[in-house]
Amino acid sequence: MSPPTDLTRTFGNFIASTQWDQLPDRVRHEAKRSILNFVATAFSGCREDAVEQTLASLLAFSRGGQATVIGRTERLDALSAAFLNAASGNVFDFDDTHLRTVIHPTAPVAPALFALAELRSVSGRELLLAFTLGVEIECRIGNAISPEHYGRGWHITSTCGCFGAAAAAGKMLSLDAERMVWALGGAATQTSGLVECLGTATKSLSVGNAARNGLWSALLAEKGFRGPAAPLEGRQGYFNALAPSAPNWSALTHGLGDTWELLENAYKPYPGGIVIHPVIDAALALREKHAPASEAIARILVRGHPLLAARTDRPHVTTGREAQVSVQHSVAAALLFGKAGLDQYTDVCVLDPAVLALRAKIEVEQDPSIALQGASVCIEMKAGETYTTTVAAARGSLQRPLTDREIEEKLRVLAAGWRAEDVQPIIDAVWNLDRSEDAGAFLRLTVPRGSH
Repeated sequence: MSPPTDLTRTFGNFIASTQWDQLPDRVRHEAKRSILNFVATAFSGCREDAVEQTLASLLAFSRGGQATVIGRTERLDALSAAFLNAASGNVFDFDDTHLRTVIHPTAPVAPALFALAELRSVSGRELLLAFTLGVEIECRIGNAISPEHYGRGWHITSTCGCFGAAAAAGKMLSLDAERMVWALGGAATQTSGLVECLGTATKSLSVGNAARNGLWSALLAEKGFRGPAAPLEGRQGYFNALAPSAPNWSALTHGLGDTWELLENAYKPYPGGIVIHPVIDAALALREKHAPASEAIARILVRGHPLLAARTDRPHVTTGREAQVSVQHSVAAALLFGKAGLDQYTDVCVLDPAVLALRAKIEVEQDPSIALQGASVCIEMKAGETYTTTVAAARGSLQRPLTDREIEEKLRVLAAGWRAEDVQPIIDAVWNLDRSEDAGAFLRLTVPRGSH
C-alpha cells in the first residue's frame, strides 16, 4: 500500500469533529480505568529519586503554581506539571500497556490534560473524550511502525506519545482541523526517546517531554503558530525519518472512528516489563504449589516468545531500575519472596545474596511457538524432580484483565502513605468524572492533606 495522502489532515478532521456521544459506553469506561490506574502509578513514583531530582530542577524555573503534581504539595507551571506527572506515572514501569505496540499510552496523554484542566474550565466529559482521542492517535501511529521502530532504538511511548498529548490537548482546546494539523506538526518536530535509556533515570525525560511538548504544541497552535501541512506523511516528515521502510499504512486509518485502541489497553499487576508478567505468574504458581527450596534447585529454564529474551534476558543487573526489565531477577525474587511488587525491585533486593545465587541458575530460551502474553517455567531440582508451569496469558492481559476493583486496590496499595479515607474520594471522583463540570477538581484530591 502506498503512503496515504492528507494523513495528518485526516487525523485533524477526526479529532476536531468527534463528539462524546460517538464514544461507546465501553470505551468511556475504559478511559476511566486508564486514568485511575495512572493516578495509582503516579502515586508510586512521585517521590522516586529521579522524580525528586527533576522536581528540584524544575522548581528553579517554575514560579507560576498553576497545576497539581499528584501526591505532592508543590505546584508547578502547567508544562512542568505535565512533565513531572508523566515521569512519575511511568518511572516504575507500572503503568498501562497497549499490547500490540507496547506503548504506555496514558503517561504522555493524561498529564497534559490534567495540567490543562487546571488552566481552563473544562468538564470531565471533555477530558475523557480528549484522552480517548489522544490514545487513539498515538496508538494508531504506533501500529503503523511497530515493532521495527522500537527495534531500531526508538522509545515508542515517547515518540508516539507526543502526538497523543498534542491531539488530546488540541481537542480540549477546541482547535479546528487546521490548527490540529499545526499541533501535530509541533509534536512531530519534538518527538524523541531512546530505548538505550531504559533502566536508567533518563527514560523519564523522554516520557515527561512527550506530555510537555504535546501540550505546548497544542497551546502554540491555539495561538496561530503554524506548522507543515504533512508532518506525518511528508517526504521528510515523521514516517520517513523515524519509521520502518514499509510502515503498515492501513493501520493508520482503517476503521477510524469505528474501532478504538483504548480497548487494547492492559493494566499491570507487577511493576516491570510487560513481557515478564507471564513468567512471574508461572514462578508464583510454582512456589505456591511446590515451595522449592532455592538451595535445592539445580536449574530454572524460562521459555517464551523471542521478544522476552530480546528485551529482558539481563542476568547481571545491579539496580532496582534495571531489574524491572530483567527476567532473571523477576523469577528469582518471585520464587524467594512470593511477591513481585515494588519492594522486589529495589537496589537492596537486587543485591540480596540469595537473589544473586538463584538468579545465576536461570536460563532463557526463545520459543516462537509461545505467544507474547505466555511463558513456561521449568524448575529442575538437584534431587531429580522437575516442576513445570505454563501460562497462556498473564494476569492483567486482555485475556485475564484486572477488574475495576483490582485497579482500585492497586491505587490503595500504591498510595499506602495516605489514609483510606483520603483515597476513596479520588476513586469515586474518577468513576464519576463524566458527571463533573470541573475536570480539574479530582486532581486537588491527590494533594496531601493540610497543604492548602
